Amino acid sequence: MTNIALTMAPILPWPVLAAAGVAAIAFTVWTAFALIRGHGSQQGHSRSPQGLRSAVNRCVVVVLLVLAALRPGWAGGQANTTSADLDVFFVVDSSTSMAAEDYNGTGTRLAGVQQDVMAIAKELAGAKFSLITFDDKATVRMPLSKDVSALRTSMDTLQPQNPRYAKGSSVSGAGQLLKERLAAAQEQHPGRPALVFYAGDGENTSAAAPSPMDGANVAGGAVLGYGTAAGGRMKDSSRNTTAYVKDRSSGEGQDAISTIDENQLRSIAGQLNVPYTHRTGTEPVSDMLQKAQPGAVSAGSGDVPGRIELYWLLALAAFALALAEPFRHLGALRAARSPQAKEHNR
Repeated sequence: MTNIALTMAPILPWPVLAAAGVAAIAFTVWTAFALIRGHGSQQGHSRSPQGLRSAVNRCVVVVLLVLAALRPGWAGGQANTTSADLDVFFVVDSSTSMAAEDYNGTGTRLAGVQQDVMAIAKELAGAKFSLITFDDKATVRMPLSKDVSALRTSMDTLQPQNPRYAKGSSVSGAGQLLKERLAAAQEQHPGRPALVFYAGDGENTSAAAPSPMDGANVAGGAVLGYGTAAGGRMKDSSRNTTAYVKDRSSGEGQDAISTIDENQLRSIAGQLNVPYTHRTGTEPVSDMLQKAQPGAVSAGSGDVPGRIELYWLLALAAFALALAEPFRHLGALRAARSPQAKEHNR
């Protein structure tokens, strides 16, 4: 017969939780004696039980929350530890060309990036994620965090640069900022692997040649390329949703066409020491991830015994008891305002 051992994983130190539980019980006992003494010598005998029930109810709620904070549970299931100790940096091109409509048909390149970033985050659940974007300047949109919902919000709200403000972008425009962030992460957690996923179309519109990117602290990742050789038109967000960016060099008002530059992307992949893959919207993310993690994750991969959490049952019980308290007071208030109660108080 298998023995199921109950274990605790408290979210706060034991002394703090113990003190909170003892304080709640002591306060309830003190309140109970005060109610009994106060109402025992007056005409309010009928109110004493109700007040006592409320005091006990509040104590039970606090005790249940303290027990929930202990995080009781027992072993069960399997937990994948592959990505529990990883820093993942997404470096995303947000220049105007990422609005080109040549991803998986007529989708925008940025839409493809958004889809892939969240798919990667799902596959690497438990890792810390950071989002760096670049157009004519680089910006940290999200520092390293395990908050996947924050990453989703950052990606959902990310838009290509307005062509009115575009001054030309370099494919390595985020290189220096990425280098600084990688160094800071390594200093804070020495030896912790860092994966870099660079997503862009490789189109360099800056007058200066792109500077090499430093892959010193990069343990794995990939350069993800978006777009086609035929290219695609870009909606002009500075005008309206139907107009397209015009090619100013043509002199004929033709729509501008942006094309992918895979040579630039392969060059960046070589500098970061990661593989390059062209993303068209038809390939599974799992195939790309197998190439993107050269040893960085495999050393710590595998399933380990999981844990079945029970704290939510205690928290749910506390919520139900706390929810009943306002209704109890409302009933008492209505009873106090009834004609019978007013007649009795005269």
